Amino acid sequence: MPNTHALPKYVQISELLIRDIQAGRLVDGARLPPERDMATELGISVGTLRKALDLLTAQGLLERVQGSGNYVRAQQDAQSVYAFFRVELLDGGGLPTAELLSVDTLRKPDGLPGFGRSDRGHRIRRLRRLNGVPAVLEEIWLDGSFTEAIDAEALRESLYLYYREALGLWITKAEDRLDLSTVPDWAPPEFGLAPGAPCMRATRLSYGPDGTSAEVSWNWINTNVATYVARIT
Repeated sequence: MPNTHALPKYVQISELLIRDIQAGRLVDGARLPPERDMATELGISVGTLRKALDLLTAQGLLERVQGSGNYVRAQQDAQSVYAFFRVELLDGGGLPTAELLSVDTLRKPDGLPGFGRSDRGHRIRRLRRLNGVPAVLEEIWLDGSFTEAIDAEALRESLYLYYREALGLWITKAEDRLDLSTVPDWAPPEFGLAPGAPCMRATRLSYGPDGTSAEVSWNWINTNVATYVARIT
């Protein structure tokens, strides 16, 4: 099974910085390190870093002062590829990446919340990492009415971005419910918790722009390394 396609490096870096700003790891008014030092620390070229900083500047999250440096302008409602992703490392932030485990088209199982119009769904299982640390197991069910099949080769690390680009489906809102569950039997060893172990789980119901439910997902969170965060402003 191929790994989910990664976002361009400069987008990854901009998303990492957005999540650090929203988590309070980069506070309003903070001056970022010199660009060459920052690029070296991140293991990227200065050109790639500047493209990432340009994105933040365009969103009003960064002020670039000639001859002085780059200064954080914190805001909680910044546009982000991962705007709906609510899991962070225990000390905040963390860049989400995804390893695709399987993609199947199946009849919807008992136990799923009711959603969509079809009796079939596309089941996507992934292992999510934050800054490379395994943190979340995902089982996502997209209603079968949106496409006949999911092309595993075309999937993006941001599923909502893939939905928009490949299916013309915009997810506009989501409802999360947290409970205590157990790690599923398909969990890979890398997740860090054995199948059957107690585990926090978020059940998400996602909606399209017409208000109809399009997707349901189960998200098992390894709370030894990460936590669910919802900020109210």
